[in-house]
Amino acid sequence: MGLPDLRIGGLCVLVGPPGSGKSTFAAHYPDTWRVCLDAYRRLATDSEADQSATPVAAEIQTLLLDARLSRGLNVLVDSTNVLPHVRAGLLARARYWQRPAVAVLFDIPLSTTEAQNAGRDRVVPVHIVREHHQMLPDADQLRREGFTAVHLASELLATPSAQRRAARR
Repeated sequence: MGLPDLRIGGLCVLVGPPGSGKSTFAAHYPDTWRVCLDAYRRLATDSEADQSATPVAAEIQTLLLDARLSRGLNVLVDSTNVLPHVRAGLLARARYWQRPAVAVLFDIPLSTTEAQNAGRDRVVPVHIVREHHQMLPDADQLRREGFTAVHLASELLATPSAQRRAARR
């Protein structure tokens, strides 16, 4: 499961609703690449779900983005990123550090996303999953926003190498 054009020092933004497989996808890459609001909310409040910690989590994420991008290190943003202003902020950081930014769009059917969400340790309320699914941009919108490449998770997950990895699990 590779991103063919994620060059050294690039920003990769995962875009998808809760339960769509973003964290599972991110787990295939080094932990040091991953920035995740859930993890920073948990560190700040002992709960990934405590949305009151999102502002401090976003500050931590920005600090880590800048630390890694300024050094030419890869960064993978494992959060929903369904809101345009959130993606715009991430793209601004990549532009500031003159780094390429790619997106992986989790174009997973709502029924699959809901089923995956139901099987998670921390189940997100169904209405939130549906709302985030409806807010998903399409690949053309992501390109217009400034991503240098957009990969569809449905295609990345369907590659022969990804299928072999899944069969070994």
